[in-house]
This record gives sequence, C-alpha cells and structure tokens, in this order.
Amino acid sequence: MARVFLIVLDSCGVGEMPDAAEFGDEGSFTLRSAATSPYFSMPNAEKLGLFHIDGVRGVVCGKGLGATKRKKFDGVVCRLAEVSKGKDTTTGHWEIAGLPLSEPFPTFPDGFPEELLTALSKETGRGILCNKPYSGTDVIRDYGKEQLASGDLIVYTSADSVLQIAAHDELIPTEQLYEYCEIARRLCTGPYGVGRVIARPYTGEWPYTRTALRHDFSLEPTGPTLLDVMKDAGYAVLSVGKIVDIFAGRGITDFTRTTCNEEGIDVTLNKMQEDFEGLCFTNLVDFDMKYGHRNDIDGYAKALTYFDTKLPELLAGLREDDLLMITADHGCDPATTSTDHSREYIPLVAYGKNIKGGINAGTRIGFSDIGKTVAAKFRIDNELAGTVIDELL
Repeated sequence: MARVFLIVLDSCGVGEMPDAAEFGDEGSFTLRSAATSPYFSMPNAEKLGLFHIDGVRGVVCGKGLGATKRKKFDGVVCRLAEVSKGKDTTTGHWEIAGLPLSEPFPTFPDGFPEELLTALSKETGRGILCNKPYSGTDVIRDYGKEQLASGDLIVYTSADSVLQIAAHDELIPTEQLYEYCEIARRLCTGPYGVGRVIARPYTGEWPYTRTALRHDFSLEPTGPTLLDVMKDAGYAVLSVGKIVDIFAGRGITDFTRTTCNEEGIDVTLNKMQEDFEGLCFTNLVDFDMKYGHRNDIDGYAKALTYFDTKLPELLAGLREDDLLMITADHGCDPATTSTDHSREYIPLVAYGKNIKGGINAGTRIGFSDIGKTVAAKFRIDNELAGTVIDELL
C-alpha cells in the first residue's frame, strides 16, 4: 500500500531563475537569505541532501553560509525551474500537479478597474478603500481606522494575481467576509480572472493584527491535475493546509485546514498513522505569509529550523513503500527590499526506504516533474505535463 507525502515549504526558493530580472527579482535566493540568520540550522535536511542541490552546494550549509562538509547523503535531490510565466502560489502548485499555465494570471499594479469595484460594491452594499498594491500588514495599519469609521471594505492587491479583502472582525464577522470574497470570486473572471481572492480578517486595536483565519478562493484548475487523475483512479487525495483552496476543492477526497506550520506538520504526522493508499499533499504557509512577506529573516530561519527538528518524526512515519517529497512553490526572499514573491528555482528533497539515496538529479525544467513522478509511482495513465524522475521509482 503505497503512500506519497508531498510537503510544500511555501516560498522556500533556492535561487533566482535565469529570467528573474524580468520579474524584478534579480539576486533573490530565499534559502540563502534565511541561512544568514544565527537561528538557521537544518542538519536533518542536510543529511537528506538539501545542500547538495545545484546552486545550493557551496552557498548554504546547515550552520549558515558556507559549504556542506557532508560528502554522502540519504535522499534524492534536484532543483526545478518553472515553465509557467508566474511566481504565485496558484501557478506554482498547479504546475507541481502537472498543469503549467500557457498564459499568466492577470495582475493589477495600478489597482482594479472601476467596473469591477462598482460591481463588488453593489453586491456587498459596501464602499471600497485603498485599491492599490499594498503590504498586508501595512494596509490594515493605514486603512483600518477609516474602515471602522466608514464600514467600507479594504480591497488591495500585490505583485501577484490576487484580489485581497481585509476587514476587522468586529465590524464584519469573518464568515461574512468569506461571503464577500465568494462574490468577488464570482466577479473575477475573464480579464479580471485573478488566481486567488483572499479573505484577510484582522482584529484588536490599532495598529491591529491579522487573524489566522485567512481563506483563499482560487480559480478552478483549467485542466486535469495530479489530484484529479489520482482521485479518478480510486486513490485517496488528502489535503493539509490550503491545498484544498488552491485547487478549489477539486480532486480531493479529504481535507484539513490548518492555522500554522506546527499544526500542518502535526496533521501530516497523524495522517502517517492512517491506512490509506494515495497522496497526502501538505502546504506549510507560514514561511511565506508570516516571514517572507514581512522580510523577517530570523523568523524564516526559525521556521525552517523547526521543520528540520520534525524531519526525524516524518521519516520515522514512513512505511516500506512510502515516499516523502519536500519542495516549494516559488520564492519570497526576506532579505530583499521587496515584500512580494520572487522568481526562483524550487528544491526537491525526496526519501523512501525503497529508493537509492545519494543522488543529485540535477536541474530539471518544469515543476510538473513532481506530479508526473507521483502519478508514475501509482502506475496511473495520464496526460499530465512533465517528465518522470526515474530515480524516485
């Protein structure tokens, strides 16, 4: 009874891609930046081979910057280049699942068109504040008081294809905010078809704090994904964290939403004790949401270090035919001036008791090689994009 545990360290990129300058991300290297912190320590990931990945070896090691001294490692590793023209969560996850995008999702660097905002205001009965790219913590600091006085919605975006709505939970209960976001999701189609509409509830007194009840409303995938083909073939597809939202619930047989990395890891460990055949797909969003977007190098490093301390438990939970795959979906370098995602390679660190370790599979073109490989492990006929990573079978 084979199982695959695919864990996304959200935004943990491993260096700029060749076209990073086109996205304003030249010089970005999220893992390297985190490694400059004195709080960074990943000896268990080092043992699996993380620091032998192309572009990482000689730049990052388990005790900060430098070169790993470990000559042998236990896993199979590689880095993967994104073929979709994007650097956002939805694009990255869909490509991991075998669905690269031929056209990027639309972005709105000058704010959203009046036609869209007028329709949103009419259906919600509330006015609109902000309507420009903004940091999520700064926007509630700068517009929160005005929202509480006016009752309007704070609508903002970023460099990514997102429409975000922030509201104080005492003014607009979180469930009502979700309803407003569902309206926005229905309106955001065609030229306004952003990858995600995101509910951003906040609470307390000024300067306010965001709650853990963020919720993403994604477009439904535009074609078959790994999740679809696995579910159609009769396998379990378990979602942990925001995976269920990224794929608009499609192709998933069971889901558990989480509020933090610690909970996501614990849920994954619990799933390892269950008898199922198929995929457990986990997203750990704190790296991105709490640390990358806030340029918090030490926080990012501490989160990576915590994950590393849980790696022995994850490895111990693997059964004979299981496969653990650890990856990312884009970058979000906490050391750059930008607070947005960055166009970076993603890592893949894989381990299974029945696969030969100590292999660097090089640099691969397309995140879809991950999904293609998972489908191949279960011998599912499919037309997903990508090439199988033979070293994992």
